[in-house]
Amino acid sequence: MDPNTNHLFLQINPTDNVLVALQDLAAGTVLTHNNTQITIAETIKAKHKFTMAAMEVGQKVYMYGVLVGKITQPIVKGGLISVANLAHASADFSLGQRKTNWHTPDVSHWENITFNGYHRSDGSVGTANYWLVIPLVFCENRNVDVLKQALVDKLGYGKAATYQNKTQSLIDLYATGKNIEEILNADIQTITPEFTEQTRLFHNVDGVKFLTHDLGCGGTRADARGLCGLLAGYITHPNVAGATVLSLGCQNAQASILEEEIAKRDPNFSKTLIILEQQKEGTEETLMNNALKRTFAGLIEANKLERKPAPLSKLCIGLECGGSDGFSGISANPAIGYTSDLLVAQGGSVILAEFPELCGVEQELADRCVDEDNANRFIDLMKSYNAKAEALGSGFYANPSPGNIKDGLITDAIKSAGAAKKGGTSPVTSVLDYPEKVNTPGLTLLCTPGSDVECTTAMVGSGANIVLFTTGLGTPTGNPICPVVKLSTGSVLYKKMPDIIDFNCGTIIEGSETIEQVGERILEYVVKVASGLEKPKATVLDQDDFIPWKRGISL
Repeated sequence: MDPNTNHLFLQINPTDNVLVALQDLAAGTVLTHNNTQITIAETIKAKHKFTMAAMEVGQKVYMYGVLVGKITQPIVKGGLISVANLAHASADFSLGQRKTNWHTPDVSHWENITFNGYHRSDGSVGTANYWLVIPLVFCENRNVDVLKQALVDKLGYGKAATYQNKTQSLIDLYATGKNIEEILNADIQTITPEFTEQTRLFHNVDGVKFLTHDLGCGGTRADARGLCGLLAGYITHPNVAGATVLSLGCQNAQASILEEEIAKRDPNFSKTLIILEQQKEGTEETLMNNALKRTFAGLIEANKLERKPAPLSKLCIGLECGGSDGFSGISANPAIGYTSDLLVAQGGSVILAEFPELCGVEQELADRCVDEDNANRFIDLMKSYNAKAEALGSGFYANPSPGNIKDGLITDAIKSAGAAKKGGTSPVTSVLDYPEKVNTPGLTLLCTPGSDVECTTAMVGSGANIVLFTTGLGTPTGNPICPVVKLSTGSVLYKKMPDIIDFNCGTIIEGSETIEQVGERILEYVVKVASGLEKPKATVLDQDDFIPWKRGISL
């Protein structure tokens, strides 16, 4: 599936009855498709869809070879598909036959390629080496912040330059008598934060990360258990050397539950785990003194670990799209889908999540499950999730954001059909519910919301040690312990937001590279990131987003 040689429009699948504009098309433009002329009836902006023939009310619209909507208003040939004339529609799904045969890509080039990572006692390998400080309940957020103020700069994990410099420049302008207009027009030099690795006390520890949240008590016991499971996923994560956990003592999310969840994920858990309960410790000073001393001792041990070669099968890649646009499903998403296939072919693991954004492609994914148990679990999770959303007045159909719609993703099924391309073509080897841990090589389906930070948080908690994050509009999302690589769907965004975008997939739209070529380059970049040789922009910017999924309805 490569763009047409004219680079003006694309028919994604031979069965589709609409076309995608790859460039802005002015009204009156005459195109030829399948020996038929199409005159553009109105301006069609790049990323949006237009008709190949006149369409009537009730007619079904297909993209990516699946049903994505139904016409609500008549559309002329060459007319724009929009929210004004198309409503969400998707096909029903049920347990079907296994379709697990796939075209395994040639991975001979990768046979002897390794990455340098941190080897853990459970056999996993980290792409980074962090220490965590975690509150079991929101009551401890303030104490966690105090520890952050005490540790980060003194240990050399602060930034060499911050926006405080800009504020000082404004103060200086004001002090010299400049008026508001002069201040607004003043040139404040852009400051790019830089790591101060040369000042670090512990050179083999990438940082101390602080995961504050608003859960742990006051909600349901299921939410407390889910939080403990997620935090256990982070503590046992291959990118984590150890953790300091602050507990109040009386909350729903008890330390004993956290320890149970850790044991589920790693029965032979041997990392340093410091759990301090404020109601037992007494004064804040006693709590802080113990936390500081024991954390410092843990960092001394963590610093003894060094990077060593590991096979690519030790990589677990989380797949995410956020701020998606009409190019997502034809450039960046299928490109990382090919990267996924390359990794799976070498025994690695990939995670496809965002269940609200798999609406309309359920049948294909269920059929790709290696056995009926996994297929049934996927079907049940999808149906129960959507049913809960509809009970509160908002089904999967409500998933596309205003930004998605503005840039061509006008129904959830259109968005989903493109989002699913991230998972490549390999069989589904396991289906997990949040916050379960990935234990099977191959493609895993993980039930999470489509919300960027909640999904990324969940995938890392389930074991992703690299996240590939595609975006068409630009989003800064990162993670405290896992490198998040941002891939733009088009070249315009790549050039516009170089401070948050790491990799450009727009060459696919332009026709200068194929999906497979870009997918290979992505894996090459992933190996560098996994080895610590490249730092994604989200890591450089300390974009430490962490939002646990409160198991209500989030799309």
